[in-house]
Amino acid sequence: MTWRAAVLAVAAAAIIVVAALADPIPQDPLYYLFADNRPMSGIPNFLNVMSNLPFLIVGIMGWRVIATNPETVTPDTHLAWNVFFFGIALTALGSGYFHWRPDNDSLIWDRLPMTIAFMSLVSIVVAEYFSTTLGRKLLLPLLFTGAASVAYWAYTESIGAGDLRPYAVVQFLPMLLIPMIISLYRARSDLGRYIWWMIAFYLAAKVAEHFDASLYDAGNIVSGHSIKHLAASLAPASLLYGLMRRRGRG
Repeated sequence: MTWRAAVLAVAAAAIIVVAALADPIPQDPLYYLFADNRPMSGIPNFLNVMSNLPFLIVGIMGWRVIATNPETVTPDTHLAWNVFFFGIALTALGSGYFHWRPDNDSLIWDRLPMTIAFMSLVSIVVAEYFSTTLGRKLLLPLLFTGAASVAYWAYTESIGAGDLRPYAVVQFLPMLLIPMIISLYRARSDLGRYIWWMIAFYLAAKVAEHFDASLYDAGNIVSGHSIKHLAASLAPASLLYGLMRRRGRG
């Protein structure tokens, strides 16, 4: 194992150990109290629902780019890229459903597509920067891990002992490891700048989510959560743009 791989392994192990030793994290019931709950055209929480549409657009465009320009990705990563854009498109449906009727049951379908996107993205980045073979082999175990984290949270909530720790690791560990990977192996892929854009938009989305009510109260026009969806959709759109600019890899 090289020193770079060792650094990544230690970082991942440290986050997992910290999460395992932490107290269980139940779902905050205040999470469902979004600032903007205005209905429109018979759709409850209209802007929070409809602001998910860009995810569907990005997902469909991603499939189209790969189908019409298959040379932009290596054969070993075709499946991971398609799964990634599938997860992005499915996020529009899952998140839209959740915001239509916010509760624990609908939140499952919000979170599951996001784990598909997060885990397939890890597979893609490993393949792009480290090893295409390893990236391909990791795809299914990573997808299973992501789905299992949502299932575990849903089960623990159902028995009154909600625990978000595994889901938190699935969501945030990639946001730690991916910047480390592209920094340690930066010369191996031409997608680096677009991945940095993706990370920047993801962080912007998290900031907007935190200031949901404050942004809405500023003008009663759009809430931070709706802005979150728009910013978050620009994250995979950045990666899609990188693919569109990439020359054929043969």
